[in-house]
Amino acid sequence: MSQQANQREGQLFCGLTPSGTAVSDLLRDFDHWALFLDIDGTLIDLAATPDGISVPADLPANLDAVSKKLGGALALVTGRALPYADRLFEPYRFPIAGLHGAERRMTDGTVDRVTVSPEFEILKARLFADTAGWDGVLIEDKGAAIGAHYRQAPERQADLEALMERAAVDAGHDFTLQRGKMVVELRPARASKGEALRSFLSEPSFAGRLPVAIGDDLTDEAMFNTANALGGRSIRIGDASLPDGSPTQATMLLSSAAELRDILAGLSR
Repeated sequence: MSQQANQREGQLFCGLTPSGTAVSDLLRDFDHWALFLDIDGTLIDLAATPDGISVPADLPANLDAVSKKLGGALALVTGRALPYADRLFEPYRFPIAGLHGAERRMTDGTVDRVTVSPEFEILKARLFADTAGWDGVLIEDKGAAIGAHYRQAPERQADLEALMERAAVDAGHDFTLQRGKMVVELRPARASKGEALRSFLSEPSFAGRLPVAIGDDLTDEAMFNTANALGGRSIRIGDASLPDGSPTQATMLLSSAAELRDILAGLSR
């Protein structure tokens, strides 16, 4: 970085700074950073159901252009399963960590994926059956994980929390509960978004760079913590407080996914 850029950076990161211009200026140092992006609520606006999201027509190409400017040092880190996330950004295929880091496609295309056991398939079927009459509750089968959404039935939160806690006990130590915005997920315990970020940084396209992690939910705090610990930057979409009222670990704020998309569009040009 130039001396001027270092001085500007010192001003930007003295505290949480809600500024799209600051984030855009930061990322323009394409040789310095590696970019890690959540999807839902970060790149794409949240919807009432997971399948209800809309991908802006120019977003996939803009991501590809930014990835090229970064020398390929861009990865998606999401709670989605890999096949679903890939469909969102066709025809482009980015390095990606799915299921909160439990599965990962590396820069050479190699995929490390969790194998689903027959016992876990039975557990998922039971969750579908137990919630069959719960209006507004959506159970999302993610393959090696399962999510219980209550965005359309917030009064069911306590019921779903209890149901998923029992499922976690039945699933055993190889699984853990992951809470997010109006969702409780049961996912493999072997990884986190933070560990996924750290793993990507060991690959050639990312090596020698500092991470910039961008997300919007409680699930992204592990990614923020890792980015901060490695001397990088962390950016939260939304305000500085988590749903439980505790402060985010992010060092910067953006107001919305739309603001981030505008920044990426500008960088792509």
